[in-house]
Parts: sequence; structure tokens; C-alpha cells
Amino acid sequence: MKSSSPKCIPVVSTFASPFDVTPPSSDSTRKPLSLWPGMYHSPVTIALWEARSKIFESLLDPPKDAPPQSELLTRTPSHSRTTIFYPFSTDYILREQYRDPWNEVRIGILLEDLDALAGTISVKVYMLRSDRNFFFIGFVDYLFWCEFSLVTASVDKIVLKKPISVDTDLKIVASVIWVGRSSIEIQLEVIQSELEDVDASPESVALTANFIFVARDSKTGKAAPINRLSPETELEKLLFEEAEARNNLRKKKRGGERKELEHGEYNKLGGLLAEGRIFSDMPALADRNSILLKDTRLENSLICQPQAFELAFSTAYTFAGLVPYFLEVDHVDFLRPVDVGDFLRFKSCVLYTQLDKVDCPLINIEVVAHVTSPEIRSSEVSNTFYFKFTVRPEAKARNNGFKLRNVVPATEEEARHILDRMDA
Repeated sequence: MKSSSPKCIPVVSTFASPFDVTPPSSDSTRKPLSLWPGMYHSPVTIALWEARSKIFESLLDPPKDAPPQSELLTRTPSHSRTTIFYPFSTDYILREQYRDPWNEVRIGILLEDLDALAGTISVKVYMLRSDRNFFFIGFVDYLFWCEFSLVTASVDKIVLKKPISVDTDLKIVASVIWVGRSSIEIQLEVIQSELEDVDASPESVALTANFIFVARDSKTGKAAPINRLSPETELEKLLFEEAEARNNLRKKKRGGERKELEHGEYNKLGGLLAEGRIFSDMPALADRNSILLKDTRLENSLICQPQAFELAFSTAYTFAGLVPYFLEVDHVDFLRPVDVGDFLRFKSCVLYTQLDKVDCPLINIEVVAHVTSPEIRSSEVSNTFYFKFTVRPEAKARNNGFKLRNVVPATEEEARHILDRMDA
């Protein structure tokens, strides 16, 4: 099959609610409430929702020459390659919608855009060609309860490589890099440069992310087959091989049993607990430069919207006493689908700090999301996120006496959990 040319979706500013105004780039009519992912999503999510709605319409009315239901197609990475363009330099309203207090792009809203783009690519390119409907469960939105489902299984890692200014035009470039029998991995790069050609060099890449989706038959819960991927260039083949290796590693971890602690690890466990016991047994003698893990916890309860990053940022902010700087999100597994409108409880804490590098001390934040149903007295863990922050250099420079406190566990369970994360 011949590859289509890369697609570019320009972003335009919008008001907060899709009901207040139709995005300028869209000629569609207002959709009923049940078809909107939420009332306060970003301009990108709204634009992608429009694109995804058209995909669903085409599935309901497939062309006469559409392949049979049982036939799988072979795609190339270039077939899925899509670009989102943010004209920050010329669209003042759009700039304000994405600006954080430090004149950089809000990472939380950018993560929402990344997931929305990855989900749209998955739906458009790799679901079965069919006249039957399916639904999509992503990080931030949810579609139809029908026969097939496409869910965000995990986020491999999100790494911020440099600050992202809100005054310079921005691009997200995404494509499928690997396909298994029922799994898809999509790589996304956020690119920003002062140069006119923002693809000029690797230094232009400001953030990287890899999302993994899986297809499921919603009736049986079993894996649903998806279209194949045929990499063409040497780079595409290399990315495919690396993704294949990551997939094999994930399978190995899922199938492995919890390892027993070796002698050296028992020593580490004891060392972590020693200072915590002083806090518990002799608090007047405890080190004032340390703090118990449980005393760093924050909690938030809300109706489902993408808020995990915001709580992690707030936790790092209140812990350090200075403005934190986001570095990365570690691998995230989505254990339970979350619908917009679900009642979520987010619990966060500073799991541990790394103070060996004075210029770049690290704050490791854990955020656990519980889907709570008070009516049936149920509360299940949906996702666990691990964020890494440091402190902004300019904030630290204004506070010459700045020093992060060491976080220590009070229980063996906490100590084991910290060691597991350090190993990971």
C-alpha cells in the first residue's frame, strides 16, 4: 500500500468550553454532551476529537471497496506520521492557554495533548477495518461502549530534555514505531527551536514520550488483532527493534516473581529504616534535615480529569519550598480504565530524594490514583505515576541557603518500596 504524506494539524486558540464557540478550524456543528470528552480540554484535544469523530462516521458507513472484516492491512510508519503545530509566536490567546507562571508551556496540558494525539493515530491507522463500532479509552478521554476497545496500556517514559518556551512555535511529531499482534507503540517528539526549520537538529527535541495501546474485544476481553507494520528506513527499523526489546522486557517483568532480598539489599533496607526509627522512637533527637515519608503526603479528590501531574508538581513545590522543575515520568501501567466523570482520589508523596548532586538534587514523587465508587463501597488502584523533579536554578540562586531535606521511611514496607523504585 502506498504511504500517505505526513499530516499536519494546526492548532488554534479556543474558549474553555466547546459549547461556547466552534473552533475556527472546524466546520462541524455542535455535538451533544455525550460525545464530548469534557468541557475544559485543550485546543489540541478538541481538534483531535473532531478528527476522531469523522473516523467513527466513516466506520459507520464504510466504502464499498473496503477490505473484508478478517483482512489485516500492512502499514508503514510514514502512513501514521502526524504533526501538531502550535503557532505560539502569532496566536496570543493560544499562548495564554498554554502559559504557566514561569512563561513556559504547562506540562500537564501538554501531556493531555500527547495522549490525545497518540490515541487518534492508533484509532485512525491500526484498528481493524470494520463496519462495527469500537470505543477508545485514553489518558484523558473515552468514547463508545461497543464491540472493540483500544486502551492506553502504559506510557513507557516521558523525558523533558530542555525547557519549553511559550513564546516560540512548537511542534509535536508522532508516528507508530512498533506493532505486535494486538499492541501498538507510538513515539512522540515535542520539537522547539528558534530556527525557522525546527527539525534542524537533535537539540530541537525538547520532550520525548512513548505510548503503548492494546486492542481488546470488549465482549470477551481477549486480544483483538490489528494491522501490521512494515518499517522502511534504517531509523524506522532500529526504532522497531528497540520497541520490540522493550515489549519483551515488559513481558518478562510481568511474568517474574518478586525477588528475595540479598544480603547487601538487607543492609540497605536497614540503613533506610534506622533514621526513620529515630523519628518514631526519639523524635526530639531526629535529624532536622530529614523528614518522614508519610509527612510529605498530599491528597486530592475530584471528578476525573488529567490531574496527576498537577498534584505531583504541588507536592514537589510544598516539599522544596521553591519552584520545582519537571524532568521525567517513569513507565506508567494503566491497570484499570478510567472514564471521564469517574470519582478519582489522588494520593501523592515524596518517595525519596537524591542529594548527591548539589547542583541538581532530585525529588522523586509517587502519585497513586484510586477509582472510587461510594455507592458500592469500592476503591481500586487505577494508575501509579512516578515523577522526577529538581529545583529551578533561578529559584535556587535567589536562596543561597537552600537545602532539600532527606526523606526516610518509617516502616519496612515503605523501605522495600523505596528500594524497588531505586532498582527500577
